[in-house]
Amino acid sequence: MRFWLGVTDNAWFEFLSREQPDEVNFWQPSGKAPFVGLQVGAPFLFKLKRPYNHIGGGGYFVKFSTFPLSMVWETFGRKNGADSRSTFETMIRRLAPNPRAQDPDIGCTILTAPFFWSRDNWIKDPAGWTGNIVRGRYYDTQQSDGANLWNRIELNLRDPLIAEDSSARYGEPTLVKPRLGQGAFRLIVTDAYHRRCAITGESTLPVLEAAHILLFAEKGSHDVTNGLLLRSDFHKLFDLGFITVTPELNVEVSPKIREEWFNGKTYYRLHGQHVANLPVEISQQPDPEFLRWHNENRYRG
Repeated sequence: MRFWLGVTDNAWFEFLSREQPDEVNFWQPSGKAPFVGLQVGAPFLFKLKRPYNHIGGGGYFVKFSTFPLSMVWETFGRKNGADSRSTFETMIRRLAPNPRAQDPDIGCTILTAPFFWSRDNWIKDPAGWTGNIVRGRYYDTQQSDGANLWNRIELNLRDPLIAEDSSARYGEPTLVKPRLGQGAFRLIVTDAYHRRCAITGESTLPVLEAAHILLFAEKGSHDVTNGLLLRSDFHKLFDLGFITVTPELNVEVSPKIREEWFNGKTYYRLHGQHVANLPVEISQQPDPEFLRWHNENRYRG
C-alpha cells in the first residue's frame, strides 16, 4: 500500500485538532497536487513543520480538485483550518501565485475521518525523510522504510474505519472506503457532473448545488450515486417535490407549480425531457432506487 506524508502547516493542524471535524480540506494555494496517483482511501499523514518535525496525525484521501476560494469556504468553512473567511483568505493570498485575483482557484485535498494524535504519540524521524522535502513524499509498505513507518502508525490508529479483525489490522495493509462528509459530497458531485446542471446543462458554477436524492435527513448517504448537480432553483424545487427525475432519467414537473403560483413556464418546457447531463462514469450516475424513492416519497405529481 502506498501512502502520502504531506508537509503540514502547524497552525492549520493545531486549529483542526481542537475542532475535531469529520473531514478536512488540506488546501494549497496552487491548483496542482504534489502527489500523482494517490488512491482513494489511502492514508494521508500530517508531517508538521519546525519546530515540531513530527508526524502528528492524518486522514484518508478522498479527492483532489481545484475550486474558487469562495466556493471552498462556503463548502468547508472552519474545516479549512481557519476561524473565518477573512482569515482563510488572508492565508491563501499570502501564498497564492496571483494574490490579487478576485476569486482565485485553490487546490483542495479532501480527507475524511481525520485523526490528531496527542503529542505523546507523535512519530519523529521517519526513515527516508530529508530536510529539503517541501511538500511531501510517498511511502510504500512493500519497502522497508514504508513498512517500518506503517507499523509505528498502526500502533497509534484507533479509527473505526480500520478493520477490527487482527488479520486485517496487523496483516497486509489495505485501503479503507472513505465515509464522505457533506463537503466531500458537494465537490465530488460537482466534478462528476463536469460542473454542469443535470437537468439544464447550466455551467455557471456559483449557482450549481449538489442535491441529495434520498434526503440526508431520511438516512440518505453522501455517496455520489445519491446526488444530482442542479441549478439552485431546480435544487429547491427538487427538495420540495415540485420536480423529480425518474429512474429512466426523464424530468417530471409537478402541476402544483401552476396550481399554486400560476406560473412555471420555464420549468414545464423541460417536462418529459431526458436529463441534459450525466457523469461519464456509470458508477457515478444516480442510483435508480434513490430516484424511485424520490418519485414515490417526495414528488408532488
